[in-house]
Amino acid sequence: MKLILVVSPQGNPYWNVAVENYLVSQQAQNQVVMYLWKNRRTVVIGQNQNPFAECNVDALLADGGYVMRRTTGGGAVYHDDGNINFSFVAPYDLYDQQRQFNVISTALRDYGLETEVSGRNDLLCNGRKFSGNAFSKGTHQRLHHGTILIKGNMDDLARYLKVKPAKLRKHGVESVQSRVVNLSELADITSDNIVSHLIAAFEKVYDGKVETIDFEDIIRLPEVISLYEKYSSDEWLFGKWRTFTASRSAQFDWGAIDLSLTIDEQHGIITDVTVATDALDVNLMQSLRKILIGSSLLKRPYIDPQNPTASMLKDVLDFLY
Repeated sequence: MKLILVVSPQGNPYWNVAVENYLVSQQAQNQVVMYLWKNRRTVVIGQNQNPFAECNVDALLADGGYVMRRTTGGGAVYHDDGNINFSFVAPYDLYDQQRQFNVISTALRDYGLETEVSGRNDLLCNGRKFSGNAFSKGTHQRLHHGTILIKGNMDDLARYLKVKPAKLRKHGVESVQSRVVNLSELADITSDNIVSHLIAAFEKVYDGKVETIDFEDIIRLPEVISLYEKYSSDEWLFGKWRTFTASRSAQFDWGAIDLSLTIDEQHGIITDVTVATDALDVNLMQSLRKILIGSSLLKRPYIDPQNPTASMLKDVLDFLY
């Protein structure tokens, strides 16, 4: 088994996400990739989230920051160059979520820090979150990525991120700052000096030596340039959300959801649905649209019990009907 290392020197999130998705698209077998990267002043939102509901977009852009929509589910997070992000890309037979988490915990143990996995795939240290993680499945590869909060600007985090009061109440805290921790508060750790520890941990956990692929060589590839253009486009980032405003919102155990329904008032039929959610299952949006579009406001639509998102769909319909 090969261990492949890619380290980005870029702060531009669109190049970084383009390279990540290129790595996921490859058919390479018998190798695990660890990709390390930093984004400069960026709010990263889940695939199905409304950027205007999650982020103070105008303030962020005015300050020279970025909005980035990832291809995985989950909620909004703030990136800056005081933090580091990691991606593990592996074929299905080598993908091992626990082993991947172990790389992070092994690296941090070098600093005397003990970690635990909690809740919806968060990593905690001393009971506070320092890493949110998300996952997706490609045709040939699986992806696990997350952020390690080391010395993030908490004032910027609070300025740019919008956190729903219901979500704060659910966690029993007054503000987003009380739920997260900068690891630099706990140890002599930086987003630069952690890199060598992550590489050493990768080699230790997987019992091998890394082969490095140059980031600059990757971004010259036509397919990566095409991905950059897609992920930096207004359509991908904002698209339909410029014209839809969420009209119903709810918080469930599996995540928050905002719904906007377009209705034919004459016939009482739902003609369009926009869904924003931080649910980790990225298929929820399409499932909801499929059962709601064309249905009557007066009659609850049928849920196929074989649908993988059936339990979540039931929660939403219980809320709507």
